Amino acid sequence: MLGRVIGPFALRGWIKIKCYTEEPGDILNYRSWLLHKRGAQWPVTVLRGRVHGQGVIAYLDGYVDRDQAAELSGADIAVSIEQLPRLAKGEYYWAQLIGLTVVTTHGTQLGMIEYLFATGANDVMVVRGEREWLLPYIPQVVQEVKLHQQLMVVDWDPEF
Repeated sequence: MLGRVIGPFALRGWIKIKCYTEEPGDILNYRSWLLHKRGAQWPVTVLRGRVHGQGVIAYLDGYVDRDQAAELSGADIAVSIEQLPRLAKGEYYWAQLIGLTVVTTHGTQLGMIEYLFATGANDVMVVRGEREWLLPYIPQVVQEVKLHQQLMVVDWDPEF
C-alpha cells in the first residue's frame, strides 16, 4: 500500500492522505490508483494533488463534493505492479513477497509471510505458521525466492 485516505479536505471533493511512500509527494507520481476498502477494490484517476503538511491532498476524477470524498475515508491506496519501476534481478517489492510460503533449507515449513516492516538496519519479514517468526530480510537468511512457486527458502533454525 502506498497510503490511506484519512478523510475529506475542504468542500470540493479533495481528500487528505497519509502516505507510506519514502517522500509524501511520491504517491503523486502515479495518476491511477487502486482503492481498497471493506473487501472492495476500484480504480480512480488522480486529477490534481500536492504535499500538504506531512501528508498529501488530492482531487480524484468523479469525486466532486465533501460527502463523496468522505465515503473514501479509510480506503487503502495501491497501484498495479505494472506501474512500478522494474527492479534488478533478485530484487522484489514487498507486495510480491507477502503470501509466500517460507521453508528452511532443510525443508521445514515455517508458514507464510504476513507482512514486512523496516527497522532501519534491515527489513524484517513476519512469518506466521504454527508460531510467529521475525526473520531479517538479508542475504544470509533469504537463500532463494521462487515467485512462480509462491515459495521462499531461508537459512533459519526453527528452534531459534
